[in-house]
Amino acid sequence: MWKRNRRQHDLVGRWWFQRSFSVKTKRSPFGSRLTGVERRIRLSGIAHILDKAVAGERLSGDEGLRLLESHDLAAIGAAADAVTRRLHPEPYRTYNIDRNVNYSNACTAVCDFCAFYRPVDHPDVYVLSREVLFEKIEETIALGGDQILLQGGLHPKLPLEWYEELLSDVRTRFPGFNVHGFSPPELYHFTKISGLPLRTVLQRLKDAGLGSLPGGGGEILVDRVRKLITRGKVLTDDWLNVNRVWHELGGRSSATMMFGHVETLAERIEHLERLRQLQDETGGFTAYICWTMQPPNEPPWFGKHREGVGVDMSKLPPAGAFEYLKTQAVSRLYLDNFANIQSSWVTQGEKIGQMALMFGANDMGSLMIEENVVAEAGTVYHLSLETIRRCIRETGFEPRQRNVFYEYVDKGKSAGCAAEAGGNALPVLNSPVG
Repeated sequence: MWKRNRRQHDLVGRWWFQRSFSVKTKRSPFGSRLTGVERRIRLSGIAHILDKAVAGERLSGDEGLRLLESHDLAAIGAAADAVTRRLHPEPYRTYNIDRNVNYSNACTAVCDFCAFYRPVDHPDVYVLSREVLFEKIEETIALGGDQILLQGGLHPKLPLEWYEELLSDVRTRFPGFNVHGFSPPELYHFTKISGLPLRTVLQRLKDAGLGSLPGGGGEILVDRVRKLITRGKVLTDDWLNVNRVWHELGGRSSATMMFGHVETLAERIEHLERLRQLQDETGGFTAYICWTMQPPNEPPWFGKHREGVGVDMSKLPPAGAFEYLKTQAVSRLYLDNFANIQSSWVTQGEKIGQMALMFGANDMGSLMIEENVVAEAGTVYHLSLETIRRCIRETGFEPRQRNVFYEYVDKGKSAGCAAEAGGNALPVLNSPVG
């Protein structure tokens, strides 16, 4: 069944590419079945929008919303795949090896979906020692990794100097090892703890050894949503501004979206629009990753809930694979100035994570040696390095290992072909799209 679906999807993508770029063929690659598929796409009312995106033209917010409202997953996915192949004609799809290290679980904010955090007075609160952190880094390096994703909660007592010393210690002990660290909510929190301007905080951390920023805490970049599902956490403009200032300092970061909870489809598009506008302004985002909200087993309120405040997200039905693949594909079509889209097998599992490579993603994500936040909500998927590489090969591409800046770091048989595809670095779109 899987092989048949893969073959059908490949045929859809080939047909879409041929039709969109006026490649003439004597007969449909689907044979007699193409007529039904083509008729359905023609009658769906979205064919002109998909044509526009495949041709490299910018979609409007209304057009993006039309796509999200559509149920024509095959057509949307085929168009997203055509865009991915245009942006990434190289015969590779990538992955990286890193480890998600949570230095602390103490947090002053309340996120209704987060089963990982603990209130600051909770007996389970911890802060990792240097010895434990160094051991985790050594294990990561031994497995071929070149960075850690370092995040925690909004700790009320750790001063800025603690984070500077942490970064400096890592750089001294592991030169060349990247710290992809501190989400925008954490960095904004650091300004409140230190009383210093954002630019000063970011520059000091950069000088201490911070290499790049993850896109955590993005959820939905619409304040109505953020105020419903979080308390004490950065709002939209300041989340974006952390990235803006980091980019102005010469740094790179990733962007995320967690969807499938209280947001509307229009608010998903508003989220994408805010990211696209900032990327036009700075060009500093390397990649975009989206995933569905993983409902906690119970509301993480720890007996401190006030009536009428927050959302019991444990009662929300999880969004399924259909919604995930459609939203990722629409994201690929809408974010025309983002070079890289990453699959989220960590939340979707092996097969849907693999299918994401045919719905707009050009990257399989991380081996993820360690992951705690999603796991606390009960979602636990583990893929070996060979499984990730096999997933890429089965979609017709060669697996290549990359770093956080989307540069190839492996020395396999395909290394010599990288020059033909434009050097050792994957394309990153730095120029604003008009």
